[in-house]
Amino acid sequence: MPKRPNILILMADQLTAPALPAYGNKVAKTPNIDALAEHGTVFDNAYCNSPLCAPSRGVFVYGRLPSATGVYDNAAEFPSQVPSFAHYLRHAGYRTILTGKMHFCGPDQLHGFEERLTTDIYPADYAWTPDWTRFAERPDWYHVMDSVTQAGRCARTNQIDFDEEVVFTAQQRLFDIARGSDARPFCMVVSLTHPHDPFTITDEYFDRYRPDEIDAPRNTRAADDPHSQRLRHVIGLDIQPVTQEQTQAARHAYFGEVSYVDDNVGRVMSALRAAKLADDTIVMVIADHGEMLGERGLWYKMSYFEPACRIPLIVHAPGRFAAGRVGSAVSLVDLLPTLAEIAGDGQAPDYAGPIDGRSLLPHLARTGGHDEVIGEYLAEGVVAPMVMIRRGGQKFVHTPTDPDQLFDLSTDPDELTNLATDPAHAASLTAYRKEVARRWNLSALHRAVLDSQRRRLFVVEALKHGRQTAWDWQPPRDASQLYVRNSIPLEELEAMSRFPKWVAPSP
Repeated sequence: MPKRPNILILMADQLTAPALPAYGNKVAKTPNIDALAEHGTVFDNAYCNSPLCAPSRGVFVYGRLPSATGVYDNAAEFPSQVPSFAHYLRHAGYRTILTGKMHFCGPDQLHGFEERLTTDIYPADYAWTPDWTRFAERPDWYHVMDSVTQAGRCARTNQIDFDEEVVFTAQQRLFDIARGSDARPFCMVVSLTHPHDPFTITDEYFDRYRPDEIDAPRNTRAADDPHSQRLRHVIGLDIQPVTQEQTQAARHAYFGEVSYVDDNVGRVMSALRAAKLADDTIVMVIADHGEMLGERGLWYKMSYFEPACRIPLIVHAPGRFAAGRVGSAVSLVDLLPTLAEIAGDGQAPDYAGPIDGRSLLPHLARTGGHDEVIGEYLAEGVVAPMVMIRRGGQKFVHTPTDPDQLFDLSTDPDELTNLATDPAHAASLTAYRKEVARRWNLSALHRAVLDSQRRRLFVVEALKHGRQTAWDWQPPRDASQLYVRNSIPLEELEAMSRFPKWVAPSP
C-alpha cells in the first residue's frame, strides 16, 4: 500500500479567484501560485458557502453549513462537539498542525488540531455579534471605507507582523518534521491574513506594479438591489464615498498584497522542498472568500456576487492527480470529505454525524463528481437568512425580505441581468423556490439566529463586569527545550538539529 500523503493547505484571506492569473487575470504577478496551478488541478468554479471570515471557515473545518453548526457570523462560537476535518485526520493517524488565522470563536481554540503555532489575528470573544433587530446602528467593529480611501504604501502593518510569524513558524515546523522521528503523515494549514483589507503594502510590493497596469473594475454600474443597499450601510460607503483615484490606489495595493501572498507561498514551498517532503505532499491553495474590489460599486464581501464568493481552489499533487481544470461548481464544504477520504486511502470514513459536503476525489480522478454549491449567509448586511443555489451555470439567491435574483453565469458572467423578473424563466424560478422550501425552514432559522444573537450580546455585556478571562490562544513556548541546552550533549544536539544530518564535504 502506498504511503499516505502529507497535506499542506495554503489559505489566503479575501482572495478572489479573478485576481489570479490561474483564473485569467492579466494584472497580478503570482509565479508561485501559477506554478502550482500549471502542474495541479484548478477548480474554475469553486465557491465559499458563506461569504464572511468565520462562517466560511466554519464550513471549511466542519463540512457543514452555518445553519447546522450555529457559526452564523464573525462572533459565533465554533462548537467543540462537531467533528472537524482535523478530528477525522487525527483519528486516521495524522499529525494535525495549524498556523495562522482560523477565526475560532469561543474557548476551544484547537478543534482537533494537535498543534497551533500562532495566536489568531482576530479576537475569540462574542463582541462582533451583529444585531438584526437594530440594523440601522453602526457598531464600532463594522467596516469603514478607510481601507480604500487611505489605500497605498506603508512600511509596516498589523497584518504583515502576523503573516511573517505565520510563515516563519510554518517553515520551522516543516524542518522539525523532517528532523524528527514522528513517522505519522501530517496535515498542516498555513493561513495568511493577506490580502484582506486594509489595502496597504510595502514599497517592495506596491512597486511591482505600475499605476497604468492596474485595471479598473469591469462593471462600475452600482448594484441597486436591496441587499447591496444594506451593504453600503454596513461598510460605510454612503457616509464615505470613494473616488476613482482611490479605487485605483486600493486595487493597486490589493494586487501588491496578492504578490505578497504569492511570495509567502513560495517561501513555504521552498521549505517543503528543502525538507525533502514535497514529493509526498498534496498541496492545496484556497481562500475563505473573495473581495468585490470596487465591482458593482461594492467592496469587501458579504455578497453572493461572483467577486465576493468565488475563490481559488488548486490541488497540486503531480504524482497522484493529473494536471488540468475542472469546470463543475464545488465549494469549501466539500473539503472535509475530500481530506477524510485522502486520509482513508480513498475510502470514506464512518462519519460521526451528518456532513453537507461531497468528496472532490472523483473530480481529481476525472471520474465524475457533483456540480452544485449551496450557500447560507446569516451575518451583518441581512435582516433575514439569505440562501444561494449554484448549479449548472445558474445562480439563485433568495431572502424573504428581498426580491429573488437569478443569473445565468454561462451567458452573463458579470451578473448584469436578473432573470427572476423575466417571464421566460418563471418555471425555473418556481422550481428554485420550491427547492428552497424543501431545504430550509427559513422562519425557524431566522428565529435561531435572533436567539443566538440575543444570548451572545447578553454575554458580552455581562463579561464587561469584573475580571474577564480571555479565550485567545496563547502559543506554548518552552525555552528550556530550544536551541542549545545542557539536557543533551552539545555535539548530539547539533547533529539532531542539522538537516540533512550528514553534510557532504566541499570539493
